[in-house]
Amino acid sequence: MNLTLRQAVPADVPALRLLIDASVRGLQTTDYTPAQIEGALETVYGVDSQLIADGTYFVVEAAEVIVGCGGWSKRKTLFGGDRWMAREDSLLDPRHDPAKIRAFFVHPDWVRRGIGSVILEACEKAATAAGFTRLEMGATLTGVPLYRARGYVALESLDVPLQNGESIKVVRMEKRIV
Repeated sequence: MNLTLRQAVPADVPALRLLIDASVRGLQTTDYTPAQIEGALETVYGVDSQLIADGTYFVVEAAEVIVGCGGWSKRKTLFGGDRWMAREDSLLDPRHDPAKIRAFFVHPDWVRRGIGSVILEACEKAATAAGFTRLEMGATLTGVPLYRARGYVALESLDVPLQNGESIKVVRMEKRIV
């Protein structure tokens, strides 16, 4: 089946919400408890409309259905969708700051087909074209193997508090662009 990569647009938001929910519930159950997953869906995970507005968010479609998404950012926020209250939307300086790799989700029926890698490569190329020489992310435990395989190095483990009293581990990772 043909896969198509394109920039996300505001009209994609309803489909992205469904994809994110399916991805988290279907793929993160071995890394996080049900309470952590619910809390993360209510607090951290979700569509980041700023990425769409900035033109730095991508989707992959199969037969016109969105099966994966992810992006990069030139803003300080390390992770979190529109509901995440710890946002820092000021712009980064590519001469000193790393671009942020953000909000990757793949539908459980479409894993292990290279979708995450295709999106990551597009993000890395776009961030490099914008002058960034380093990339950084807050990776879920589920995403760490993909990012490690693509040259990212773990810097620290973060405990992210959730509204329901739970917390989730996120790994801050970095890659230098050569």
